[in-house]
Order: sequence, then structure tokens, then C-alpha cells
Amino acid sequence: MDINDLRGLSTILIFVSFVGLCIWVYSSKRKKSFEEAAHLPFADEEPEKPVSEESPEKPEQSEKRSKQEDLPNG
Repeated sequence: MDINDLRGLSTILIFVSFVGLCIWVYSSKRKKSFEEAAHLPFADEEPEKPVSEESPEKPEQSEKRSKQEDLPNG
């Protein structure tokens, strides 16, 4: 057995591992757990408030207030 046989066997082993991994990933039995894992980054977030529950302040008022805050006191 020389180095070329070893390289050929390692190529076959890697290819078989890749095909096995692809079958495992796209298996229908794994779909539920992968969907749960996909939603993990969003698990700690709180749901957004509806627009009606936010402050009743009009956009023009908030712009005026922010402009007044930018002015120096003097």
C-alpha cells in the first residue's frame, strides 16, 4: 500500500461521510429540531407593541422636542 492508495481511500471516506451528512440533514425526522434551532436567536425577544399602544405623541412634536434639546442652554 503506497501513499496514492491512502489518498484514494481517504477521498472515498470523506465522500461517503459527506453523503451521509447530507442525508442526515435533509431527513424529514430532523426537520422539527432544526426548525426549533433556527428560531433560537429570537427566543429572548419580546413581541413588538402594536402601533396603537405606543405613545400618542405626533411625529411633529417629537421633532420639535429633539430640536429644542439640541439647542445650547444660555
